[in-house]
Amino acid sequence: MKFTAAQIAGILEGTVEGDPEIEVSKLAKIEEGSTGSLTFLANPKYTPHIYNTEASIVIVNNDFVAEHKVQSTLIRVEDAYKAFSKLLEYYNQVKLNKSGIEQPCFISETAKYGENLYLGAFSYLGENVRIGNNVKIGSNCTIHPNVTIYNNTVIGDNVIIHAGVILGGDAFYYKKRPEGFDQLKSGGRVVIEDNVDIGAGTTIDKGVTADTTIGRGTKIDNQVHIGHDTVLGEKVLIAAQTTIAGCVVIEDEVTLWGQVGVTSGITVGAKAVISAQSGISKSLEGGKSYFGSPAGDFRTKYKELAALRQVQELLDKLKQN
Repeated sequence: MKFTAAQIAGILEGTVEGDPEIEVSKLAKIEEGSTGSLTFLANPKYTPHIYNTEASIVIVNNDFVAEHKVQSTLIRVEDAYKAFSKLLEYYNQVKLNKSGIEQPCFISETAKYGENLYLGAFSYLGENVRIGNNVKIGSNCTIHPNVTIYNNTVIGDNVIIHAGVILGGDAFYYKKRPEGFDQLKSGGRVVIEDNVDIGAGTTIDKGVTADTTIGRGTKIDNQVHIGHDTVLGEKVLIAAQTTIAGCVVIEDEVTLWGQVGVTSGITVGAKAVISAQSGISKSLEGGKSYFGSPAGDFRTKYKELAALRQVQELLDKLKQN
């Protein structure tokens, strides 16, 4: 479905600066905007992206002052954050997806699913599975008991989802106001590509403006949390109790061992290995092993630990003297 800048401005009670007839049909992060996409600017730290984004339309605050030329059509509103959240609610109401149940497949009598479900051939829905509206599930998938799949979730072929998994919950994305917290609604999807395994009790939030994507062949252990708009590459391995914040990029064949924590907005390079209980606070280069909190080069961190033990030994000797 396409909307013009003029139509969007009418919904948001905003003003158009640029081409009122330009059309958009998808959402995007401002740094990943492309022709035909809509995005917004509310956080000042993302301001540099407005000068090089290829998004067709950007929603901005009325007081935004451009320091350089902006190629996109702007829609000015009183509060870009609130306006975009309002638009996401509208977008979610009108969005349509393929629906229908292909045969053969098995659906337990205790499974429940919403309208407009698309279920591919050879899918198996176990007991007490709950699936929201506008969901696509590919061929040869197994969904174990008590899995919850929210609307706007896409699941590829040969996917195994273990008990208690929750796919597509809203993003943990709040802005503090004098009257409390204002939540930005989630308009993106969760996309699970082919040959992915997801362990019991794992939660994966849907994207706000884009997709939360789990790449082909990725294996996720039990009790893992993956935040909104995060992208996992192919053949990523994630051990239990790892937590990944929103807007993170984990490139191909990365390994995250148990209880690793990853802060938002960073990239972990391909084939990096992160040891258990490490904390990742900045982007890491691929092809290396890391340990500690904040995470650093594996060998360097262990040398630092050895040095600290030696310092303690020296202090003990000085006390004896």
